[in-house]
Amino acid sequence: MKKFIREKKVFCGKDYLEVDIFPYTEIQTKASKGKRSKKELVSAPKQMNLNDKNARRYLTQLVNSNFTKNDLHVTLTYCDKYLPGNIKDAEKEVSNYLRRVSYKRKKLGLPPLKYVLVTEYKTATKEDEKPTRIHHHIIMNGGIDRDDVEDLWRKRKRKGQKKGDKIGYANADRLEPNENGLAALCEYLTKNPNGKKRWSSSQNLVKPRSRNNDGKYSRRQIEKLATNPPDSDFWEKKYKGYELPKNEYSYRTEYNETTGWSVYLKLRRKM
Repeated sequence: MKKFIREKKVFCGKDYLEVDIFPYTEIQTKASKGKRSKKELVSAPKQMNLNDKNARRYLTQLVNSNFTKNDLHVTLTYCDKYLPGNIKDAEKEVSNYLRRVSYKRKKLGLPPLKYVLVTEYKTATKEDEKPTRIHHHIIMNGGIDRDDVEDLWRKRKRKGQKKGDKIGYANADRLEPNENGLAALCEYLTKNPNGKKRWSSSQNLVKPRSRNNDGKYSRRQIEKLATNPPDSDFWEKKYKGYELPKNEYSYRTEYNETTGWSVYLKLRRKM
C-alpha cells in the first residue's frame, strides 16, 4: 500500500487559512501523487450535533468565513412561563425570532440576515431525554442596534398590548475576533458541559473551500517538522501572505503508530 503526504488547505474567507499535512494512501484517493486539486467547497457534516468533532471544526471554519468585528453574538434564554417542553418547540420559537430580525433588517434597508444558530440543552438523565435549560446562541451579521436585537425576543403581541411578552433573557454583544478570528468563541459555544448541542445556519453563508496537494511534502520532512518544530518564519515562507499566530491553537502535531506524523496549522492573512 503506497503512502504519501497530503497537504489540505481550507480557505476560511479571505483572512484565515487552515492547513492539514497528513499521511494518505492511494487506496483513499484516485488522484496520483503530485497532482494538485481544484478548489472545492468543504462538505458540511451530515450530523448537526456538536458532540461530533468534525461538526465543531466545520462550524469554526464557517464562522471565520462569514463574521468579524461589528457582527453580533446573541444569547437567548427562556423564563419559566415560556420554557419549551421539547427541542422542536424551542427551534420553532427561535425560528420566529430570526424571522423578526430578518424583517427588521429589511425595513432598515440592510443586507439579508446571515446567522449560525447553536441550541444547547441538558437532559435530566441518560434514560430521560426530556430537555432542560434550553437556550440559544446566535452569531449574526450586524447593522441593527443591539437593544433592538434584544427587544425582538418576545411573543407576538396580544390584543391591547403595545409589545408581546418577553420570552426570557436576551443579550447581544459585538464580536471581538483575535489573531485566530472567532475560534475562541466557537470553542466556547461548542464545548460539551455534559449537555447536548445542535446547530444550523442560514443558506446565504460563504462556505469554506479546500484544495489538496499530494506532492509538496515527504514523510521524512513531516517527521522532522513535527519532532523539531521550526519557527513561524518557516511557515510564513511556505504560505506567503499569511502569518502563524504564536499560540497553542495555531500549531499542533499528532502521531499515529500506524500512519506516522501529522501537522495542523491555523494561519491568518498578514494585516
